[in-house]
Amino acid sequence: MAASGKIRVLCVDDHPLVRDGIAFALQQQSDMELVAQAKNGIDAIAAFRQHRPDVTLMDLQMPQMSGIDATAAIRSEFPNARIVILTTYSGDIQASRALKLGAVGYLLKGMLRTELIDTIRSVHAGHRRIPPEIASEIAEHYSADALSDREIEVLRVVASGCSNKIVADKLFISEDTVKGHMKSILAKLQANDRTHAVMIAMKRGFLEG
Repeated sequence: MAASGKIRVLCVDDHPLVRDGIAFALQQQSDMELVAQAKNGIDAIAAFRQHRPDVTLMDLQMPQMSGIDATAAIRSEFPNARIVILTTYSGDIQASRALKLGAVGYLLKGMLRTELIDTIRSVHAGHRRIPPEIASEIAEHYSADALSDREIEVLRVVASGCSNKIVADKLFISEDTVKGHMKSILAKLQANDRTHAVMIAMKRGFLEG
């Protein structure tokens, strides 16, 4: 905590309304101050270096550099950085990735009104703050087979509406190989068909970035 005794917060989000909402919420707290804002990961790294905030609120999906990449960069340079991930949905793959990179909190934007202030105080005090619904989703899929890089590649092309033959041509593999990958993907994701597999993969964050 700074000499002022306040928890110094950096807010990183590409939506001005979200930043404004967080700024307003922090203004109501006598023990917090917003020291800087950033609208992408590149600006976030520069702002962190300049202000060395106590707590950083980091959006996941941003232009130029994602929150995941910015978190990795900041944590590699400042291992003690306390970063709370902000996201609109609880894709477990993204949650897991952020937590492995050292994020100490994960907050759905729909919870900002009720959970933001407590989360900032909690992580500043040295605790981790993961909402129960995100924790349970991570746990639910933790033991499940992850998709391989090649399977994600195949599913990404399938998601754009391509047939097996076009997928095969684009990835320079045989159509039988594509069918084999799709069979494995459907089994791993417990999906009924290709469309269902794409929906599950998007929800769980496999097709992010």
